[in-house]
Amino acid sequence: MVAGAGTMGQGIAQLCVEAGLPTLVYDVSSAMLPKAKTAIEAAWDARIAKGKLNEFDAERFKSMLQYSDRSEDLRGDLLIEAVIESASVKRALFGTVEAQNGPETVLASNSSSIPMEQLAEGLARPERVVGLHFFNPAPVMKLVEVIRGPLTLPDVAERVDALARTMGKIVVHAQDSPGFIVNRVARPYYAESLRLVGDGGVTPQDLDRLMESVGFRMGPFRLMDLIGVDTNLSVTTSVYEGLGRPPRFEPHPVQQNKVAQGHNGRKSGRGFYDYTPTNPA
Repeated sequence: MVAGAGTMGQGIAQLCVEAGLPTLVYDVSSAMLPKAKTAIEAAWDARIAKGKLNEFDAERFKSMLQYSDRSEDLRGDLLIEAVIESASVKRALFGTVEAQNGPETVLASNSSSIPMEQLAEGLARPERVVGLHFFNPAPVMKLVEVIRGPLTLPDVAERVDALARTMGKIVVHAQDSPGFIVNRVARPYYAESLRLVGDGGVTPQDLDRLMESVGFRMGPFRLMDLIGVDTNLSVTTSVYEGLGRPPRFEPHPVQQNKVAQGHNGRKSGRGFYDYTPTNPA
């Protein structure tokens, strides 16, 4: 089961069926489900066109996916949640799934920054909660962080580790702390870039060009647009609050203003770049 039919949920669901797991994609918004189905199937069709996937396998993968907006359909032995970066929302989802499943069901979180200890609070079986953090785009990015909370059973972590390796991922085990490894290290990359732009010394586009010219695959602003400016801000805020508000991790007004305007990057058509058809980024 994959909860959350946004970009990350789509990619994780795609990986699950390619690993041989029949998968239910759940989202509280029924409007998200046909969009998710279209996007996942388009990804397979694109691979067929490039000769990287045959039509038989693509049809088999499609047949292994189901879609639902009914929480009562969330029944199985593994849930991977990819909902918004909110501890209360994730805990509520875990509580619902835990209540209607047996004691062997694993509750895995794709959280970018929230410790598993927080997500397991109030659950009857906190030892079944584990972090399984993919990176965007999930089918392409090789790294996966596995995070054990203080009560997570070793075999639960081993199970999701094995699943990620079956998907062809490189697995690292991270400490259960705000931001884990990658997002903790990445915060200064975004923060200093935003400060430079906020100070008026450089534009986002020029700073991206500079970073890409020295070997970065993406500059910070192009990367924020890909991840989602709102998602990136949520992670920054979570790390900032979780670490006791150190100044170096403080969310920046430049990013906050983008989110307030609804300029959340590629998914909204505009972020630090304009993604409308007449203005390809």
